[in-house]
Amino acid sequence: MRWLSWDELPEGMRLDEVRPYYDSLAKKRGQLAAKRALDVVGSLVIFALTWWLFAVLAIAIKLDSPGPVFYRQERVTQYGETFRIFKFRTMVQDADRIGSAVTTNGDARVTRVGSVVRKFRLDEFSQLIDVLRGTMSFVGTRPEVPRYVASYTPEMMATFLLPAGVTSNASIVFKDEAELLDAEGDVERAYVEDVLPRKMEHNLRDMAGFSFLRDVKLMFATVGAVLGLGTSESMTIM
Repeated sequence: MRWLSWDELPEGMRLDEVRPYYDSLAKKRGQLAAKRALDVVGSLVIFALTWWLFAVLAIAIKLDSPGPVFYRQERVTQYGETFRIFKFRTMVQDADRIGSAVTTNGDARVTRVGSVVRKFRLDEFSQLIDVLRGTMSFVGTRPEVPRYVASYTPEMMATFLLPAGVTSNASIVFKDEAELLDAEGDVERAYVEDVLPRKMEHNLRDMAGFSFLRDVKLMFATVGAVLGLGTSESMTIM
């Protein structure tokens, strides 16, 4: 995993609010190396076992609606760098041009196959590609689009010390985020002013308490959440 010295960090991250998180992680370089090793080995093993699922999803998506198999949206990851995430497409082509970047239940842009894929979070499977490339990790803050990053507080910038993740405590707690936003009239405002700050509280707590073992526990907890075992906002991995 790429690790920069404090002076090498982007100017927007060399902040007093970020320094405690940086110093804490700097003492765990061995665990960070183990984290990257797990990302590489884990993504290769999972792909070897589920390559057939990639093929099935790709065929189903192409037969269901016009457009590409993957949805490639710009997101932000470690050190504030942008990348184009790999997600199996669950909405109509060019959906981000005809609506919000936040999806709610009953969103007309979601395709028939996409509704099933989203229910079981199968759209995240393709992020194995991002994990292998190093633009993402199995565990870490979910990557946001640049316009939401623009609303980050100085302390929130600490989440960019590590690569964005496929899952996190916040992902488990807010796995029903679409339902939460359904009751809001202004979905974008509700996400930026209410949901995002609450998610970032979990992300910052995870950053401060990072350990390799905690990452492994979160991966298992995510499987449980997808299988319907669930969690609440007060039930987080410590």
